[in-house]
Amino acid sequence: MHTYLKRYMQHFDYPLFITFVGLCLFGLVMIYSASMVWAMNVYDYAPDHFYKRQLLNLGVSIPVFLLGAFIPYKHYRRKSMMGLMLLVMFTLLFGVHFIGDEVNGAKSWIVLGPLRLQPSELAKIIMILYFSAVFANKESKGTLNQLNESIYPPIAVLLLAFFSVFTEVDLGSAGIILFVTLSILLASGIKGKTFAKLFGVIFALIAVASPILYLIRDTFITEKRIERLEAFLHPFDYAQSSGFQIVNGYLAIGAGGLKGLGLGQSVQKLGYLPEPQTDFIMAIIAEELGLAGTLIVIGGIGFIVLRALSIAMKAKDTQARMIAAGIGSLIGFQTFINLGGLLGLIPLTGVPLPFISYGGTSVVLLSLAMGILINVAMFVKVENSRS
Repeated sequence: MHTYLKRYMQHFDYPLFITFVGLCLFGLVMIYSASMVWAMNVYDYAPDHFYKRQLLNLGVSIPVFLLGAFIPYKHYRRKSMMGLMLLVMFTLLFGVHFIGDEVNGAKSWIVLGPLRLQPSELAKIIMILYFSAVFANKESKGTLNQLNESIYPPIAVLLLAFFSVFTEVDLGSAGIILFVTLSILLASGIKGKTFAKLFGVIFALIAVASPILYLIRDTFITEKRIERLEAFLHPFDYAQSSGFQIVNGYLAIGAGGLKGLGLGQSVQKLGYLPEPQTDFIMAIIAEELGLAGTLIVIGGIGFIVLRALSIAMKAKDTQARMIAAGIGSLIGFQTFINLGGLLGLIPLTGVPLPFISYGGTSVVLLSLAMGILINVAMFVKVENSRS
């Protein structure tokens, strides 16, 4: 154990860790600034309510990060671990449909006393670990490109998880799960011919499922979703209804300009921008800190994503490569969806900005992902130093 810890600290990825911690602390400051007026005027809370809750979330994140950082990533290849992960994931994903708390038209939260858990956030991490483990095991057996034995079973797991999240209705998280899984498939070493056959089967399934999806369209094409789409296409035509958040986000960004109004000086957080501490926190950052604030966030997240992809490219071990690629794509794509909604590039989905937005489940599970990524980085450095 002592030898392991000594080797671990010697190859610890300090730049990655410092960037991760810096983003979380920066987000904590901005959550306090963005939420204080909303906390008092809307919820009748103390001005530091959301700040203290996020501070507690970060406190929980510390042991979770350490757990991910110090457990060797190869343990996730064990069949018992894979089975446990799937059991926990599907229990929560199916359970949320029966005991979930509905927020903004999406039944995505399980509330157990003071604990609020979003199963779709957990599913993102588990799908990365599960797919990486499955395909690493199949490669070691030499059966990676066999569709029936190696690819169809995990794809069935993916479709089941995707359908469960999609029908919550959490379209943003469902899209992230699909994108992240695709990135892992691309990093797995599967041959092009196998990919072609796989996508042929998937398109056939979509064709077969289309009539069923049409019949249950009212489940996921809700009035609220249609309003969001209309607001995305013509936000200023719906400035007092479904486009209210988008328009006021634009106003916040425009008011900030290059220099910003100064920390704590946002106007839009005074009641004009709903829940400014959550998925629209970047608008407040732009308004108060201007270009410098936005560059801190985008630069920090960009560094983590590029570092993860660099680790993936340097990894000789298949599982390490897929985990690093999956975590990098998760953080990168989730950032794109958040900022894309803010800027009007894509419809709003309510996806939090990684490390910055207020939210316990998101920051805790991203901390777990960062711990696992740093563990992979350490093993990659050790492996490369031996060659």
